[in-house]
Amino acid sequence: MSNPSLQPEPNEKLIKVFDTEQENEAIVVQGLLQSAGIESDLQSLDAVQNAFPGVGGTVLLVREEDSAEAEKIIDAYRKLPPLDDETASG
Repeated sequence: MSNPSLQPEPNEKLIKVFDTEQENEAIVVQGLLQSAGIESDLQSLDAVQNAFPGVGGTVLLVREEDSAEAEKIIDAYRKLPPLDDETASG
């Protein structure tokens, strides 16, 4: 499904920079990071639902050296108006 060459190596230290209940939002943020040249790994927490009831959603992990830049991009994204805002269509 995803291109493995765009994901960090498994032995690299990864930092969680984003988490959301909405997988499509995580995909949007992952796209923003990729467009800035930051590779990320998107992981669903639904797989561990039995071990951690009530914990769900999706997290984005990036290399430790990319985390500061990724957090700046995510901060800018969070300041944007929501995509589903009804006023955006008018």
